[in-house]
Amino acid sequence: MPTAERSIIHVDMDAFYASVEQLDRPELRGLPVIVAGLGRRGVVSTCSYEARRYGVRSAMPTAQARRLCPDGVYLSPRADRYEEVSAEVFAVFEGITPQIEGLSLDEAFLDVTASLRLLGGVEAIGRGIKQDIRDRTGLTASVGIGPNKWLAKLASELSKPDGLLRIRADEAPARLSPLPIGRLWTVGKVTEQALHRLGIRTIGELAACDPARLTRALGRQATLLQALARGEDERAVEPVRAEQSIGAEHTFDEDVVRLDMAEAWLLRQCERVAERARARGLAGHTVTVKLREPPFVTHTRQARLGAPSASAADIYDVARRLLNVWWQTQPTPRLRLLGVSLSGFDRRPQEDMFASAPMAAATDQVQDRINLRFGTGSLVRAGSLRTRGRG
Repeated sequence: MPTAERSIIHVDMDAFYASVEQLDRPELRGLPVIVAGLGRRGVVSTCSYEARRYGVRSAMPTAQARRLCPDGVYLSPRADRYEEVSAEVFAVFEGITPQIEGLSLDEAFLDVTASLRLLGGVEAIGRGIKQDIRDRTGLTASVGIGPNKWLAKLASELSKPDGLLRIRADEAPARLSPLPIGRLWTVGKVTEQALHRLGIRTIGELAACDPARLTRALGRQATLLQALARGEDERAVEPVRAEQSIGAEHTFDEDVVRLDMAEAWLLRQCERVAERARARGLAGHTVTVKLREPPFVTHTRQARLGAPSASAADIYDVARRLLNVWWQTQPTPRLRLLGVSLSGFDRRPQEDMFASAPMAAATDQVQDRINLRFGTGSLVRAGSLRTRGRG
């Protein structure tokens, strides 16, 4: 189907994590809220629009954010709560079309081309999505509409916050031409600098550049970038049918140099991963351990479980072996970050997940019930207790 015939919607929740915190705690509304890692090496996950006025941005070191906004409200992320709200948001999408490409908890593309005859015009669908999200969650979303993914995404960015904007194919050149080249989708810092060296600083200048000259500078990437600069994008919305992986990680305030402490932190992450997998009715085949040495040297180690599982004990058994093998091969092991993830999922009935390990099932099920009632982390295994109060 030609690009111009498609109707693509990009939905992006506004300051999602911070907005959830302000929703749950009304006294925070109107205040600069920063959701971030609160340790010495923490990073900002997201922040409210009130905090952005101070120059705070996502991915900024928390220490820098504190200098810019010393009176802000700094909160640790609550992953389980954000996932809960995200499920409500995606339920809205599922009522519109099965063609949903989720990019994160708070962002997705929807191809609504086949839904137009049933649900009306694309702008009416966009307005309905915004209203349904507000009704279900109390939160706002920005909606971009276009004939392709690139223009839909740009439209949502230009309409933030709480906006709705449509960019038609014949409007694309006028919209794109004056924008700085860094706004073009897929252009990172390295490509931006390469284009600047060619004297290209706007998307319009990129669209008009001689293709041969651009290819000499950028190689095969040049064709794609010029197409995007003209507002052309043939990429399809690709529905993701199953979760790819579930992970948890922690960045330490001080490097971990003792194996027993690393094992305690690893157990804590395995408990979190297992709890999330069970909540989704998933059992995984593959365990991956992520190890980062200071300053930013990252290693991964991976192994398969004997049978698919969502048991913290099973995941930890494999993850611990991977950690120990890595530790023993390092002359002076130090960890800045440690994480674990589970992947290769089977979707199974909850009661069948631990058929081969009834004791693990009983322990995990009791832990799930207590943590559901009293909050995540209320009941943990003894081996992870030494991580309490440490970062």
